Amino acid sequence: MPLPILNPNIQLFINKNIDTNISKLALQKNPFPEVEWITILNQIEAKTKAKLKLPTWFATENIIYPNKISIEQTSSEQTASYKASLISGESLIDLTGGFSVDDFYFAQKMKTVAHCEINPELSEIVQHNLEQLNEKNISCYLGDSLTILEELKTKWDWIYIDPSRRNNAKGKVFMLEDCLPNVPENLDFLFEYSNSILIKTAPLLDISAGLLELQNVKTIHIVALENEVKELLWELQKDFSGKINIKTANILKDKIDTFEFLLDETNEIPNYSLPQKYIYEPNSAIMKSGGFDEVSTFFELNKLHKHSHLYTNATLIDFPGRVFEIEHSFAYAKNEIKKHIENQQLNITTRNFPETVENIRKKWKIKDGGKKYCFFTTDENNNKIVLICKKINQNE
Repeated sequence: MPLPILNPNIQLFINKNIDTNISKLALQKNPFPEVEWITILNQIEAKTKAKLKLPTWFATENIIYPNKISIEQTSSEQTASYKASLISGESLIDLTGGFSVDDFYFAQKMKTVAHCEINPELSEIVQHNLEQLNEKNISCYLGDSLTILEELKTKWDWIYIDPSRRNNAKGKVFMLEDCLPNVPENLDFLFEYSNSILIKTAPLLDISAGLLELQNVKTIHIVALENEVKELLWELQKDFSGKINIKTANILKDKIDTFEFLLDETNEIPNYSLPQKYIYEPNSAIMKSGGFDEVSTFFELNKLHKHSHLYTNATLIDFPGRVFEIEHSFAYAKNEIKKHIENQQLNITTRNFPETVENIRKKWKIKDGGKKYCFFTTDENNNKIVLICKKINQNE
């Protein structure tokens, strides 16, 4: 354990330099020669990243941080809290412990949490930090997690896994079999020790591809934070073979917008119409889910086009996404463009449209920003249209 880093003067120096430009700071002389300068700089950089992402750790004295990449890859406190809401019982083993943010929140729900970590330095850092956080429900185990699982000979209420991509998998299509641990290969072994498994993957993983690799998937959670998809969570239950539930969650400052549906269950055909008074754009979690027809039927909204993924109606409703009121609607034609938006300042979005935002801006000299929003899209009659809207501050 790099205990010299806990020197009160060094900790004071770290705290005073939060948000400081590390490149400029690196040019200065190390005021603490008993600790490597790069070690101190790494602590400053990692703690700066933790300021918003991990406020509990940031506010706790004498926390030691791993490298900044570990901080970037770890769950935020908001998504960790969401994961903890999914589990129940008394015991959980985390086979990919990492910086232990998820385990800290699991421990609020479980009597016993086992943190497995193969990296000795990281395991030691986590043990130290858990003491500072006064967390007593988590036990740390160093070594290969599958070996630990076998040696403990315990039946757990939950197994949690956040597989990491092997270094030689870079550039390849994201597959779970390219990760460590290899969950598809070890699934039968894992179910010997728990009936419930929760797997976290990056949003890069295609849902249909994941379903080809995994068995017994009960629920897939698509978790976004402030409208940016952060992770997919796969709930597996031993011997489960029913319909798979897709649940989207967009975590906002004061609430969580959720929407769910059963995969391959909807037989209803959505309604279509030309733009009415309001336009609805689903949040990023719903967009990732692919449940576009389900959104239309559940909220009783009309789709503009099968592939546009924008919805419309005449009466304002509460909706998990952005909502706009249409001020002008016109055909994508040169004379109309010149009349309404050329040389203007607009926020532009394209949906099912043959041109990019960049090309549209350049072509029509449109500046970015402002209070007006402009959608370039295709309507139910396959006509290219432009919608100028004002945003309704309902959901973000």
